[in-house]
Amino acid sequence: MRTHYCGQLEASLIGESVSVTGWVHRRRDHGGVIFIDLRDREGLLQVVFDPDRAEMFAAAERLRGEYVLQVKGTLRARPDGTVNPNMRTGEVELLADELVILNRSATPPFHHDETANEELRLRYRYLDLRRESMLGNLRLRHRVTRSMREHLDNAGFIDVETPMLTRATPEGARDYIVPSRTNPGKFFALPQSPQLFKQLLMMSGLDRYYQIVRCFRDEDLRADRQPEFTQLDIEMSFVDEAAVTGTMENMIRGIFKDVMNVDLPAEFPRMTYADAMHRYGSDKPDLRIPLELVDVSDLMASVEFKVFAGPANDKDGRVAALRLPNGNQLSRKDIDGYTDFVGRYGARGLAYIKVNELAKGHEGLQSPILKFLPAETIDGILERTGAADGDLIFFGADKSRIVNDALGALRVKLGEDRGLVAEGWAPLWVVDFPMFEWDSQGKRWSSLHHPFTAPKQDDPQVMRDNPGTVLSRAYDMVLNGSEIGGGSIRIHNQKMQAAVFELLDISDEEAEEKFGFLLKALEFGCPPHGGIAFGLDRLVMLMAGADSIRDVIAFPKTQTASCPLTNAPGEVSEAQLKETGIRIRTARTESN
Repeated sequence: MRTHYCGQLEASLIGESVSVTGWVHRRRDHGGVIFIDLRDREGLLQVVFDPDRAEMFAAAERLRGEYVLQVKGTLRARPDGTVNPNMRTGEVELLADELVILNRSATPPFHHDETANEELRLRYRYLDLRRESMLGNLRLRHRVTRSMREHLDNAGFIDVETPMLTRATPEGARDYIVPSRTNPGKFFALPQSPQLFKQLLMMSGLDRYYQIVRCFRDEDLRADRQPEFTQLDIEMSFVDEAAVTGTMENMIRGIFKDVMNVDLPAEFPRMTYADAMHRYGSDKPDLRIPLELVDVSDLMASVEFKVFAGPANDKDGRVAALRLPNGNQLSRKDIDGYTDFVGRYGARGLAYIKVNELAKGHEGLQSPILKFLPAETIDGILERTGAADGDLIFFGADKSRIVNDALGALRVKLGEDRGLVAEGWAPLWVVDFPMFEWDSQGKRWSSLHHPFTAPKQDDPQVMRDNPGTVLSRAYDMVLNGSEIGGGSIRIHNQKMQAAVFELLDISDEEAEEKFGFLLKALEFGCPPHGGIAFGLDRLVMLMAGADSIRDVIAFPKTQTASCPLTNAPGEVSEAQLKETGIRIRTARTESN
């Protein structure tokens, strides 16, 4: 039906007879000559209808937006003064000889160049995807996955599929469960990741595995999360951390060069988890922002002001400062807005000092907290933060977690609001994560990553004696403040794996029920191995400059994990429920 895509026609083809197909993007009637912009996935082409061809011209007059057409004609140069240098096809136009209306269209609920609300866009996703920006995002995604496969294939990796129907595990987010008709009363779970299967593949001697795979997590959603998402899953045998991270750096550098012609650093910097939290309040710091947290707990420990002294003397507390260059330009209204902002992260306030003129000593400072601080404390703060005239120093004082969360988020917010975010890409490896974190509500230890991550300490007894100090062999790749990949060297020794389960309060019975196949496999010559998984949706979102991963997924879910297009999730028939042995319990009301 076509000889060319609309967006591929250019001056070198002038004089040729061509046939194109696509949608009416825009129709214009200029003094008896009708122009339409015909659109397909490759772009736009201007088509001209001559009034001397009465029958075809009359048909062209009836064209409306999103009608589907086939047009045959001769490609010619646009008249002088009408060339559009911003379009690939801007030098040419198609003089129509034949028009076929392949299908008509109802009036669309939104126009291709309108900014419709997301609910409407998702309900009519097939129309939303016709937009150039959305098609561009999907094409970018395709180029990224193609580059991933090429680099991994060339590095000796083998693409292997793992099961979608597996069993529920007690770790991580909530599972999506699937009832089994053939095994009444039992359920499959959709995989949160192929973690255990890829480890089994290493035990099988595959050596290097990858898979671009769908995963499922029944968790609360954010702009960068979906209930079903795609990750690049990777595992390697006979490796240490350097081998995994080095191989992955090469791949990511290659992808950015292939897809965007961007040269990432020859070696990604590395930062420990402790250093990242101390300096940036985050384990995924955006290094494009030149602001850092400075600890001042020791300077505040002996002050009489309990707001500072309390956290400074609490082993779980922290007092930190964040210096904003030229920040004394902020008004009281601005500061109140930032106070409300950090309140979302649990902070109970946001103290500050404005540095107006250091030459005047303390008289050159402005703050409601100065009267509570001794002179030597103030001098220590100014020296440690490197304050200069015109700066503003914010303070956080609370439990370390709250201070890190609040000031870490404020750092990013200030960077964005004050134009401090540098151009380009800032990749980073964050390493030396704690192996465990204490769940104060559950009164138990939990894995910071997952229970199959190897500890740096090889002795199970040392790990049992001091779980809070044990570091893991985990590593996260961070890009511009987003974690795009996370992995670790795995436990390949059954005794160590059993010790980790024990420390996590997973009983022998539960371990056998949930992970018995893994523990058994570890008895049969398991090689040292490690891997990583990259969030494909998040990576493409960053590369596309999109605000949400929903803009790089063809058919995403909403914030409530529903699909406006198909009205999923939906009800199923009584017969289907009966087959799987499920009965729906109706919600109780006050009257019954």
